[in-house]
Amino acid sequence: MHYFTPKRCEPSQKIMYKDKITALQAAEQSRLERGVELWVYRCEFCGTWHLTHRDPQLNYMRAQRALQRKPHSRKRGFKPRHR
Repeated sequence: MHYFTPKRCEPSQKIMYKDKITALQAAEQSRLERGVELWVYRCEFCGTWHLTHRDPQLNYMRAQRALQRKPHSRKRGFKPRHR
C-alpha cells in the first residue's frame, strides 16, 4: 500500500500547499472530518501556503494593543520620571 507523504516547510515543519485554493480545500476538509476550524496564511520563509489554528485577525489585534501600551520597567521599586 502506498501512502502520500506531503512536503514540509523546513523552519515550521508544516505541510506546504502550492496555492491558496488547495490550502482552503484542506482546511474545509479538516473542518468537515474533525470539526477543527483552520485558517490559511502565506509562509514568509518558503512562500507557500500553510494552515494554522490561530485566527490571524486576533493576532493582528493583539499586536496593535501591544504597541499602544505604555512601556514599563520590570525592576522592583522603579518609579518613572515625571516631566
